[in-house]
Formats: sequence, C-alpha cells, structure tokens
Amino acid sequence: MAISNLLKSDDVTFLDLIGNGKVYRVPPYQRDYSWEEEHWEDLWNDILELRVSVDARHYMGALVVEAKSDREFLIIDGQQRLATLSILALAIIDALPALPGDAAEQAANRDRATRLRGRFIGEKDPASLVESSKLFLNETDDAFYQDYLVQLRAPNNPRGLPKSNRLLWACFLWFKRRLEALTADGAALATLLNETVARQLLFILIKVEDEVNAYMVFETLNARGLELSSTDLLKNYLFSRVKVATDLAALQRRWKTLMAIVKQERFPDFLRYHLLCALPRIRKQRLFKEIRDAVQSTAAVFDLMRRLESRAELFAALNDSEHEYWIELPQARRHIRELQLFKVRQMTPLLFAAWEKLDRSDFVRVLKMVGVISFRYSIISGLNTNELEPVYHRAAKALLDGQARTPAEIFQQLKSIYVSDDKFQADFSLKEVETRGQRKHLAKYILCKLETDAAGKDCDWESDPASIEHVLPENPSAEWDESFNPAHQAAFSYRLGNLTLLETSLNREIGNDPLGAKRPLYQRSTYQLTRRLAEQAPDDWTPAVLETRQRQLAARASHLWRSDFA
Repeated sequence: MAISNLLKSDDVTFLDLIGNGKVYRVPPYQRDYSWEEEHWEDLWNDILELRVSVDARHYMGALVVEAKSDREFLIIDGQQRLATLSILALAIIDALPALPGDAAEQAANRDRATRLRGRFIGEKDPASLVESSKLFLNETDDAFYQDYLVQLRAPNNPRGLPKSNRLLWACFLWFKRRLEALTADGAALATLLNETVARQLLFILIKVEDEVNAYMVFETLNARGLELSSTDLLKNYLFSRVKVATDLAALQRRWKTLMAIVKQERFPDFLRYHLLCALPRIRKQRLFKEIRDAVQSTAAVFDLMRRLESRAELFAALNDSEHEYWIELPQARRHIRELQLFKVRQMTPLLFAAWEKLDRSDFVRVLKMVGVISFRYSIISGLNTNELEPVYHRAAKALLDGQARTPAEIFQQLKSIYVSDDKFQADFSLKEVETRGQRKHLAKYILCKLETDAAGKDCDWESDPASIEHVLPENPSAEWDESFNPAHQAAFSYRLGNLTLLETSLNREIGNDPLGAKRPLYQRSTYQLTRRLAEQAPDDWTPAVLETRQRQLAARASHLWRSDFA
C-alpha cells in the first residue's frame, strides 16, 4: 500500500504542535533520551541563523505520531527533537526571572516566564488548578523530566542518575550557558522562544492510524538525528503484550541482554533471518505485521524471546571472526572473514539450522560451501541477490525438518545458486575490481588466494604486507599509449589480469614505468604469480597479453573456489 494512503501529513510549526491543549506521550519502553552536545549545537546554530533572518524557516524533519484522540498523541518518531526543544524552552523560562533590571523589568520577566511556561511546557487546569504537562517521556526519563526539569529543580546527585537522565540535565545546562552568552534582555529571550523557535522551526507532522502503519512509515522515512528505530517499534509492540509487572521486569532484563549480544541496529535483520528459517519470504517492510500476527499473548512473547536468545550468540559470531565461538573452532574463522568481506548475509537462516542440526566439523563445511557459492554468485558473476533468500530458506527448512542431514544433501538444495564452472570462468575472465576503499580488500583477497594456490604456501590477505601492483598503471604515462589506446586505458587498469602482488619496496621503485623497466623487479619478487608474469609478457604488456593472463587466472580460480560437493 502506498505511504500516502497510510497517513496524513502537514507542515506545522513548533507552536502548532504544542498548542490547543495537545499532549504528546513517548511509549513507556521506547528508547531513552540520547541526544548529545553535537546535536544540541546543530540545533542551536540553526536557531541562531533564524534569529537574524525572521522570514526564514528551518525544517526539523518528520514527527510521526499515532493519534489516540484529537488532543493526545503517541510519539512514534521524533521524541529526541521534541524533548530537546522543550528543554530549551525550560532553559529560557528559567533564565528570564534571573535577568538584571529594575523592579518593573523583573516583574515583566516573571510574567513572561509564566506565560511562556503555559504556552510551551504546561498550564494549570482551570478546574483542578493542577499543573499539567504537554510532553511525557518514556519510563526511564519521565519522572526526572516532570519532577526536576519541568519544576526547574536541580538534582542532588547528577552523577548518580541513569545516563539518559544525565543527558537531559546536561542539555538543560548546555542551553543555559548558551543563553547567558547571548546577553539578551527579557523581551529578546521571550522572542527567541515565542517567535524564532515557535514559528520558524517547521515539522512535517505525520499522523498514522496504528502501529503497523507506523512501522511501514518509519521504514520509508529517514528522519534527522538519533531517532526511533524499527527495533524500538518492535520492542514497543512486544512489551505492550505483557501486562504483569513481574513479567515486564523479566522481559526488560532479557531484552537488555539480547540487545547487548545482537546490537540494536542489527536486530531487525536478526529477527528476519530467524523467521526465514520457517517462512519462505519475509520483507523487511512486513516484519512488524508478521510479529503482530504471530505474537499476541504474554506466552507468545516469551516463546519468541526464548527462540531468539538461542540464536543470538551465533548471529553475533557470524559478524565477528574473533568471537569466542571460534576459539574452539578456529578453522571457521577464515570462512567468517570471507563472508564479512563479501558483505553477504542471505545464508544466515541456513547457518542457524546447520549450527543446531550438524556437528561442528560439518558446520564448517557448510560455512565453506556458502562462501564459495557467494564468491561465485555475488562477487564474480554479480547475479540477482533477490534469488538467494528463498533458496537458503528451503535449505534451512529441509535441515530443520530432517529432509537434509549432511553437507552433501544441503548442497543439493543449493545447486540452483551454484554458478557453473563455465560461467564462473567466463565472468572471472572479464572481472574488474577497483583497488580503492573497501574494494581494495577484495582485490587483495583474490590475489592472495590465487598466490596461495600457485605457490603452495599461505598468503593471508589481511596480514600479508604486499602492495597491489597495476601492470598498466592507474595513471599511465604517455609511454603506455602505444600499447593501450588512451581512450580505453581505464577499462583495463582494474582488470584482475592487470593486478599482481608485489613487495612494497619494489612497488615504490616501479612507479608508472613501462613493462620493460618493471620486468626485472617482477623477477625479483617472492610472489610466484608475479615472477610468472615477467615470463608471460616477455616483450610488451598489451590488452591481448592481459586477457590471456586473466583467462589463466580464471582457470585456476575455477578449481580454487569450488564446492567439495560439485
């Protein structure tokens, strides 16, 4: 469904947001306050720019809310910004009565503070005379916000507060210092809040109908700052299914432990891969709906937590070759490093299943298998990765259901994504790999693996000191124009056949010299494939010679990156 059908959006000022008795609540278990000085400073600088340009406007991004009534809203995304602006308002309200001046000016400033408090922070109910609040924070932060910040009371022991409370207090003090540096009078300070902040800061207010739509909107938006994540939305839903206080406390402890293992930003992927063990296709945008449909009771929440906890450490280990899981399984480390280098994750459900159903030696064989498949399919052939998840799901389910019991039987489940030797060699023969940024690591990995095979001794791509030498230089001199048409030189510079390993000291000597000057240095190299390169090009380095060498490397690669079961 289109996002436009899920929500209503308007451009509103900060004053529009908090006026007319509106109240905003942060769900109890949403993320704590987390903005720090860099975020306060960005906001403050934006405000100062607006102050000198009264006709200017500044967008604060999207504020996503779920309407509980025409005046009460749950903040789905945007609590950091709303809380920070409220703290700025409190700092201004606190500063006004302390400004110097005669009795009339001090009375005017007290009146300004009272009026600003009613407009931006909360006002007394005319019937009960109880002071209300326009903003309620989460379970961790709300008591401190209401009892200290809203009341303009200093905490007795700030260092003993939870981190998010300390940040709230630090934010208040930070804005107080900035206001003192302004040397503004009461009218100017009131104008800063009542005009600049209230009317020149704009939000895109997005109202959603329910939690599912909120999740879909969040996945589409990219709001400014450290805002709510899809993990928070999932967490809020799970906690909403648990009603008993002791169960909530237990869930909070277990959730905290789970996040420490999996990491907040990775949780949606972890959850999705967990579900892909049983379900054939889970789109990220439907993850919340899947959980909502499947988990509707306290028992279901804890059952999901139990299953997630059983796979959390493995998920963390698959992203860390130095994880303690591999201390007793060191042969797995190089395969984990390769999967990290390839930036592939689609096989995760299968690895969950393999860890649970196979012995550790067979698990390592599956690790090697998926690494080979990934290298052939994604790195060299560059095929559509959308085809991978359904295949890995079927293999994982077959293993969990007992239809596949060995690595060889698992390979049969994966044959459709195993690139044939003919295609692999053809694609490898034309492959280019840039040697800048992260791609440089991939180029060195390929060259080191080929060198290990040729020389019969290990050449580790992460620790070997070799440089990557471009036979045709990245920035060739005019001497190369005769062998390589200048219009096509860039197309050959990063071809694998043009790359080789070379000692750094020799590489410095070579520079952009023509092949004739490079050949003696290649012959001095300890790298087998580099010495052979000098023999393969006895006269000159040309496109034809480069392509011949790359076809030879492709033939070597074909048996080097091959499944044991192919």
